[in-house]
Amino acid sequence: MSGNEGRLDPTPAPTLSDWLAHLENLHPKGQAGIELGLDRVLRVKAALAPHAAGTVITVGGTNGKGSTCAYLEAIYTFAGFRVGCYASPHLLAYNERVRIDRAPVGDTALCDAFATVEAARRAAGDVPLTYFEFGTLAALEVFRAERLDVLILEVGLGGRLDAVNAYDADCTVVTGVALDHMDWLGATREEIGYEKAGIFRSGKPAVCADPEPPQALLAHARAIGADLHLLGVDFGYFGDDRQWVFWSRGGLRRGGLAKPALRGAGQLRNAAAALAVVEILRQTLPVAMQAIRRGLIELELPGRFQVLPGRPTVILDVAHNPEAVGGLADSLAGMAFFPRTFAVVGMLADKDIAGSLAPLLDKIDVWLLADLAGPRGATADALAGILASAAAVSRMETFASPRQAFERSLKLAGENDRIVVFGSFHTVAAVLRKPNNSH
Repeated sequence: MSGNEGRLDPTPAPTLSDWLAHLENLHPKGQAGIELGLDRVLRVKAALAPHAAGTVITVGGTNGKGSTCAYLEAIYTFAGFRVGCYASPHLLAYNERVRIDRAPVGDTALCDAFATVEAARRAAGDVPLTYFEFGTLAALEVFRAERLDVLILEVGLGGRLDAVNAYDADCTVVTGVALDHMDWLGATREEIGYEKAGIFRSGKPAVCADPEPPQALLAHARAIGADLHLLGVDFGYFGDDRQWVFWSRGGLRRGGLAKPALRGAGQLRNAAAALAVVEILRQTLPVAMQAIRRGLIELELPGRFQVLPGRPTVILDVAHNPEAVGGLADSLAGMAFFPRTFAVVGMLADKDIAGSLAPLLDKIDVWLLADLAGPRGATADALAGILASAAAVSRMETFASPRQAFERSLKLAGENDRIVVFGSFHTVAAVLRKPNNSH
């Protein structure tokens, strides 16, 4: 045998980075591009094998989706079930989006799933999937290869036309409805609520944790015959910072619950939404009280009012719309006294920047404003202009990146001060990527 006869193809298999670059270039709008609609993803899904068996829980809502998914993921894992969780976006590594039993899956599993989806995409006629659509199909391929009991799927944007909605859920959650992504979902809570309610299924339980749900959401649930469970009507909670009580239909109460591990003003509501799901599905997925207790306190979710160790106090929060920043402001107000508060902020240009900064205007002493890279990123100068027009007289400085802004904050802040980093997943990620977060 001479030459290359009998040898393996020397071309290396695509790496995860190669695949992600492919995903970014596949659709005309790239990674940042958003094109809602189920036609593309359904065409490719039809060319794939059926997704994994198991109970499917789909979680949507403007804020609190990631936290609610994390509570469910932890509770069911501690209860002894095999759990797959698909969430987005990621902070540091794409693998964070696809987890099995609370651990990010490896590159090999993702690459294999991407290859399977790519073959199906081509077989379906070279469908131009978006980055998120391709990733959603690949996540379900990863889960299909495992023997999973529970699949927790986080909606990317909206609900009705989101790629996740290509999969029928056994139980759905809308954590809340607020104004965000208005270019795609509508200008009012009613319009946005209708889009969120699109994940509900006829005859299936649907949890809504919004204290004032839009009428459009309620009407859609009635129209399709969903079994709607409303906060304050069918389930709820009360208590204080030390312990709290969850209640639900039929007089059930679970008392003496510890404060959830995730900090922030809205976390009891997110935890209650998760417990509502656990109670609804208890016949199919029985969960002991010990698993609930562990699930509430033994979890981490970076960037949700995350307080870094050391001094000065550094708080990381991915809040990027008015409601979420309002919750951040409430959480900051509940902390101990700090002489000065520094804000490191970078935001996307398509967000309601003025509305998002408003809740903190009287709480920040120094604003350190950063450019965000990419086509959707707002400039620091744009943020400064909005603050100036809001008559915010606090000191402002501008920087070319969140990292530079954060480094400056560490130089300015005394050990008794605090630094709050917020505005985008990209902003928080820039701080978390620092090789050594000691300060």
